[in-house]
Amino acid sequence: MTKAAVFGTGSWGTTFAMILAEAGTQTVLWGRRAEIVEAIDARHENPDYLPGIKLPPALRATTDAEHALRDADFVVLAIPSQSLRGNLAAWVPHIPRRAVLVSLMKGIELGSAKRMSEVIREVAGVGEDRVAVISGPNLAREIAERQPAATVVACADQSVAERLQAACHLPPWFRPYTNTDVVGVELGGAVKNVIALAVGVSAGMGLGDNVRAMLMTRGLAEISRLGAALGADPHTFAGLAGMGDLVATCASPLSRNRTFGENLGRGMTLAEVVAATKQTAEGVKSCEAVLELARKHDVEMPITEVVVGVVHDGMTPSEAGVLLMSRTPKPERYGV
Repeated sequence: MTKAAVFGTGSWGTTFAMILAEAGTQTVLWGRRAEIVEAIDARHENPDYLPGIKLPPALRATTDAEHALRDADFVVLAIPSQSLRGNLAAWVPHIPRRAVLVSLMKGIELGSAKRMSEVIREVAGVGEDRVAVISGPNLAREIAERQPAATVVACADQSVAERLQAACHLPPWFRPYTNTDVVGVELGGAVKNVIALAVGVSAGMGLGDNVRAMLMTRGLAEISRLGAALGADPHTFAGLAGMGDLVATCASPLSRNRTFGENLGRGMTLAEVVAATKQTAEGVKSCEAVLELARKHDVEMPITEVVVGVVHDGMTPSEAGVLLMSRTPKPERYGV
């Protein structure tokens, strides 16, 4: 039987562990908080992140990383992106030699401007054929409620992507597609969080659908430009991991990043929004790393720039709007 160890008892980590377990994969969920682990293991629920959702009895949970990793075929990482490097370094000695490391994280590392798969390869010392990423329009609560959803499983090695696809395919509820464009799938997942912050700010300011549509479509252009500079397949951004994830994250009230931006747009300070936010909004920290990555490759990303300005540099949402709308007019072409 295929075995998976899932690290992270947040909403998406727990939901993906549930998918794996119900698809027939022997799954152990690791968490650092003993009270959540006990609730999952004994009562089959995660009251902090998925209240009211019944988890499968076959899903086990533990605070012992070494136990979780024993004989694992897939090591699934669903922790905040900025904590990946330190945590993974502690887990590496216990990871089985042939295990595939799977990233559910949608962020860019601060300081290095590296994608999560790059951090995994560097810390674990593994090749690209042993690292996979999963991304798409995957709002955890909807999937945990068994509403239909699809995702993208990406790995440079197609056969590895197909193995992971089989491990999490759960008809008619969860449908994974495969892709070998790891760069494009990761960028779509990371940068859409930044665009969702901008959309949320506009909604909080009381602006309408025209503004949201503009930010989403021009945001997709920013993602595409950065992807082109990094060698991604442009077709990826028209699919689930690009446009699909962008639409879901920008439009849904379940989106952490959109909600975070909405609170900023209503006039709350950064400290107030952080204090009111229970789960990690990856775009808040990753926006700086995304902008750093863009500048390294001489890619223009004006929406990302104003998001960094509003979130980290004291720019007001009104100032950000004026700055965006006052830019020099250009022709609209794909990726421009």
